[in-house]
Amino acid sequence: MSYTRDEGKDTIMFLEPSAATTPDPTPSSSTTSSSSEPRDQSAAFNPETGEINWDCPCLGGMAQPPCGDAFKEAFSCFVFSTSEPKGYDCVEKFQAMQECFRANPEVYADQLDDDDEDEKENKNEEHKEEEPKKDDEESKSV
Repeated sequence: MSYTRDEGKDTIMFLEPSAATTPDPTPSSSTTSSSSEPRDQSAAFNPETGEINWDCPCLGGMAQPPCGDAFKEAFSCFVFSTSEPKGYDCVEKFQAMQECFRANPEVYADQLDDDDEDEKENKNEEHKEEEPKKDDEESKSV
């Protein structure tokens, strides 16, 4: 008897020897979806079907409340964006999502910490770029 078992992000398949050596006559299970079969958990977006898998572990639960709707709007906008650079037309949706994160720090502390670290790194890089200019100006005035 063949069966599958999900363990976190992995799916373990136990097959009878005949099932393992005989090609499956039906289309690939990752390209078909039915409500009784579990969805493929390997990616958030399936370009073949054009569907977003909101249950994908790679999204880290971001699609769940309280800011799940804001995340879904921003992520969907980015995935289907045709602007150059990609997602440029989604900036306002991402800002709304970040505002929701800030309004719910008890749930999104990790994401807020990541944003704060990114901002600090950007400021440090800008400051480093400015320092040589100051040194050049000082050496010219001496």
